[in-house]
Amino acid sequence: MLVLRPVELTDLPQLQQLARDSLVGVTSLPDDTERLRRKIVDSCASFEKGVEEHGPENYFFVLEDLTARRLVGCSEILATAGFNEPFYSLRNRHFTSASRELNIEHGVPALSLCQDLKDHTLLRGFHIDAPLVRTAFSELLSRARLLFIAAHPQRFAEAVITEIVGYSSADGQSPFWDALGKHFFNLPYAEAERLCGLETRTFLAELMPQYPIYVPMLPQAAQACIGRIHPDGQEAFDILEREGFETNSYIDLFDGGPTLYARASNVLSIAQSVTATVQTGSSIDARGRYLVSNDALKGYRAIVAELDVQTGQPVGLSAAMCVALNVTDGSPIRLIAL
Repeated sequence: MLVLRPVELTDLPQLQQLARDSLVGVTSLPDDTERLRRKIVDSCASFEKGVEEHGPENYFFVLEDLTARRLVGCSEILATAGFNEPFYSLRNRHFTSASRELNIEHGVPALSLCQDLKDHTLLRGFHIDAPLVRTAFSELLSRARLLFIAAHPQRFAEAVITEIVGYSSADGQSPFWDALGKHFFNLPYAEAERLCGLETRTFLAELMPQYPIYVPMLPQAAQACIGRIHPDGQEAFDILEREGFETNSYIDLFDGGPTLYARASNVLSIAQSVTATVQTGSSIDARGRYLVSNDALKGYRAIVAELDVQTGQPVGLSAAMCVALNVTDGSPIRLIAL
């Protein structure tokens, strides 16, 4: 059985292997022992804190195969983007110029460096092992974060965003970076992303041009990357799009990948998940597949389960499910259909 749970310090060696396998551009999952160790320590502290409003907390989850005792994925929630350091994006909007004498009005798309998305909750760090891509466990890894937000809404902002990794070639070349960022840093795209993972994006972002960049002046290959998703990032995009997230006018300042946005109250797994109590020791006449979580904090657990769910009735769980979720008879659980 696979279970999603908060990360622990003993997960560090396996987490570093996940980082090595992750997609270039997932800077929140750096292949660096000390950086990952700090992330784990910060996450453990966040789960321990009593919180009345969203702040700098990060909640890091791992997906564990309980039989093999092996990590097969990870994902994260940053409660407030831009709380401890600036959170930069590129805003893609039209600039309109007009001439009364010539009776001409013309709009030109332009990219402007901004911090408009600070103070939103940020989903990041999504990675799952290749054999589990496009399975129910990808849904678990992504959407169980939303069930956690539903259970602890005071810890998060009213709006949620995520940055989807933009296009780069198999050899790590990004046409968008080559046309824009590379002119300000003599670094290949993969190296720039690696440095961001080890340190912070702030020092690179602050060297980016402070004035609007007119899109038609970029090479066609770079223009084609604006809002384009890396093929390996498509699943992360699709899952959240089904949840009600939408693209907006913001893109990643390094690779041009899209940003997804949603009001928390409009997100499917937050707005439509239901609570029930556990009934143990009963046979399960499974009628559907569900994401199931407890509503704990540092003891948070979530699984995929075949269940019979009837409105207003206790939900029967097997002994193995109860162990995975760390629940007993009468415990509260949260569910959303797959």
